[in-house]
Amino acid sequence: MIGRKAFERREIADSQIPEGSAVPLDAFRDPMLLDMLGLADTYLERDLEAAIIRELEPFLLEVGRGWAFIERQKRMTFDGDDYHLDLLFFSRPLRRLIAVELKVGKFKPAYKGQMDFYLKWLDRYDREPGEESPIGLILCAEANRDQIELLELHKDGIVVAEYWTGLPPKAELEAKIREIYRAAQERIARRQVLTAAEDDDE
Repeated sequence: MIGRKAFERREIADSQIPEGSAVPLDAFRDPMLLDMLGLADTYLERDLEAAIIRELEPFLLEVGRGWAFIERQKRMTFDGDDYHLDLLFFSRPLRRLIAVELKVGKFKPAYKGQMDFYLKWLDRYDREPGEESPIGLILCAEANRDQIELLELHKDGIVVAEYWTGLPPKAELEAKIREIYRAAQERIARRQVLTAAEDDDE
């Protein structure tokens, strides 16, 4: 985990979760390194999903401590229509369901509405007594972090993380993580300045 920069990737994910968020800190990593899946250069969402199921143990070690797999293609029926969530997990430390949507391309704002629907459905029809509200993870091949911050997904309990299907050489990995971490720190500083300015206006 040291060589794979697990701590730094968790810090990057946490930096995207402002105070008062519906998403707890230390729940995810960003980017997630899914090199263990052995995917070729071109693949479909169903290939990514099948690879995760095939390599479930290393995937669970990458995503977090205490995750349990619940279901693949979770069927949700509402008003006569069927919807299917890619993967459903349960986090024992967080005591909540975690809905995971897999996207092969770049993050699109429309994914927010899709995940929000899944979380509301799970909260109403699948959450057990004593569990916290479900949270969602959208895994994308690429994400614009400024766009994600603008959408304020954290307020709805949604996190977006990039995934990499290939592990770059150590020096390149360290450089990429440093750059992402620096950008995350700049976003935090910008957010703090904006919050301070809003507080002064009040």
